[in-house]
Amino acid sequence: MADLKTVSERLFVVHRHLHHLMAQAFALGATEVVHNARQAAAKLTQVEAAMRAAETGSESAPNWITDCGKAFGSMFSAIGQRNAIHLADAETVTAQIVASISQNGLSGWLDNVRKYHEGTFQHCLLVTGIAVAFALDIKFGPQDVKRLGMAATLHDIGKARIPLSILDKPGRLASNEEDIMKQHPLIGYDLLKDIPGISTETLDAVKHHHEYLDGSGYPDALTASEISDLVRLLTISDIFAALIESRPYRVAMPREEAYNILCGMTGKLETSLLKAFRRTALAT
Repeated sequence: MADLKTVSERLFVVHRHLHHLMAQAFALGATEVVHNARQAAAKLTQVEAAMRAAETGSESAPNWITDCGKAFGSMFSAIGQRNAIHLADAETVTAQIVASISQNGLSGWLDNVRKYHEGTFQHCLLVTGIAVAFALDIKFGPQDVKRLGMAATLHDIGKARIPLSILDKPGRLASNEEDIMKQHPLIGYDLLKDIPGISTETLDAVKHHHEYLDGSGYPDALTASEISDLVRLLTISDIFAALIESRPYRVAMPREEAYNILCGMTGKLETSLLKAFRRTALAT
């Protein structure tokens, strides 16, 4: 591994459903994870193009994919090994996403995330990008953008303790599997609550991002007066991301269709926020 520090591109080949191995790969210094020979060939072509561009002085591709993948890999690997999570990893992801969305907008971010990541990592990156874009669009200040971004980055950290047979299942979950999956907000809260420097609002968002205004959500069946503004923003971003992400058993839903589904969730999501979210959801 010491010798590999001098190598700028490190590809790990991992079966697409072995989520824990993906986390380990990034923790070991992977710059990219691929799943088959075709993807490896395509990535090597990109590397060669980047090297040629560097030799001619052209601008190379941004490295946000590598940085975000490493940070998520480090967090999930730490949980799997029963080690402490470092908030610096979440801050790295959040800062990278805020910078990318601010400079290049949301659409390119969404396309690249769906192209280079999948499963839980893809979902977390999509949610954070959407939440950050939403915050920027409604003119949040830098600190409030970071607050929402950090909550989004960590919102599904509890999934690191969900059995892989459920987390990476390619089809619809059975009722008993749904019950286990619904434990992830409480697991995430328990994983984070004793970490020095973690904010109460981040913990609230991790624990309650599946709550609905009408009290039909989980784990605490909160109602409107009990759900913070930060959680309301995150919940909208989370549902939208789940609808537009690509999965092994279905293609990504068009953004307009996903937004219409959100608007149909009468009584569950805040109407004024949904109206404001329209610009973010449908931005080109």
